[in-house]
Amino acid sequence: MQSITAMLIYLPAIIIALTFHEYAHGKVADLLGDNTPSSQGRLTLNPLPHIDWIGFFMLLFFKFGWAKPVQVNPLNFKNTNFKTGMMLVSLAGPGMNLLLAFIGMLLLKFLIPYSYVEWGNIAINLVQPLIQINLILAAFNLIPIPPLDGSKILAGLLPDSGAQVIYSLEQYGPILLLLIIVTGFAGKVFIPLANFMAGILYSIVF
Repeated sequence: MQSITAMLIYLPAIIIALTFHEYAHGKVADLLGDNTPSSQGRLTLNPLPHIDWIGFFMLLFFKFGWAKPVQVNPLNFKNTNFKTGMMLVSLAGPGMNLLLAFIGMLLLKFLIPYSYVEWGNIAINLVQPLIQINLILAAFNLIPIPPLDGSKILAGLLPDSGAQVIYSLEQYGPILLLLIIVTGFAGKVFIPLANFMAGILYSIVF
């Protein structure tokens, strides 16, 4: 019963984190001139078009996972090149999660004085997972290995030759993703990163 209750508490946070993450990718691509996300119905805060059910349950049970990737056509970008455009689109997802974690911390600061009353305690129990899940999703996606956002962010910062190496690895993306999860490498990277980002946000808010 306790595990079911915990799952239900985390459920809204997971849905919000995944939905806003993918919406942010699509919105930035749209702002750069690519209407692919819009034509595929991804410029919405309705969670259903964004959810990859395997990634969703991974996040629900193992505290890290993924959503359905937003498809982008860089050839449609205006006033930016392929590499920079993809970097901006990729930054948008983790950036949105960090913004949500920041907002969650602001809410937590407001709610702490009311923790002694029932509604305040319930609200805190809902806000804390919102902070945690968004930090985890941001940190996980910042790992610079395809197909995660961090790979395209890194490619955008590297010279063209280095970026091509990163892009060439994308065909092996699903295998690489599975390997870093199964070997535990992902956790060794994103958990310390999530804690680091949490510390920065905490120092700003509190």
